[in-house]
Amino acid sequence: MKKERKLKKKVFERNGKKYFLLGKLNGENYWLESASFDCGWYWGFGYIEVFNHFKTDIVEHTHYNCMLFKQNQKGDFIHILRDIPNFKTPLTEPEQWELSELMKEFYTLSDTARLFYSGNSNYTTSKVNLKNMELYNKINKEMLPKIFDRVYEILSK
Repeated sequence: MKKERKLKKKVFERNGKKYFLLGKLNGENYWLESASFDCGWYWGFGYIEVFNHFKTDIVEHTHYNCMLFKQNQKGDFIHILRDIPNFKTPLTEPEQWELSELMKEFYTLSDTARLFYSGNSNYTTSKVNLKNMELYNKINKEMLPKIFDRVYEILSK
């Protein structure tokens, strides 16, 4: 297992948010934006930004689960950053695996929190109300912040 890093881990702050370098593709740096509690009820996280040279404007925006957790054009599944062709990252292979695990946990818990907040999946009116503010609060106040802290630790060591 190769542990050599070609890129260095970097973090910068802009408008009160931190951005953590995930890697580089085609000469562009890809940054993971820190989490934010949005609209007073859910966590926004997993946003990946590419900035212009001066880091004043976002020139590309995507989501972690749009870059990973899918099949590429050859049909191979993209599990970790190194699976993206030509993507260079400052993370070791074990760090990439842990990051993908944490991000998948975030998406799963975030979906679950939204279900507990609204009581259903919002496809139609359900006769079963799953609203549970106690579990919603546990996920948002205890579980997700632990995930964010570990992601930041991995990306900024």
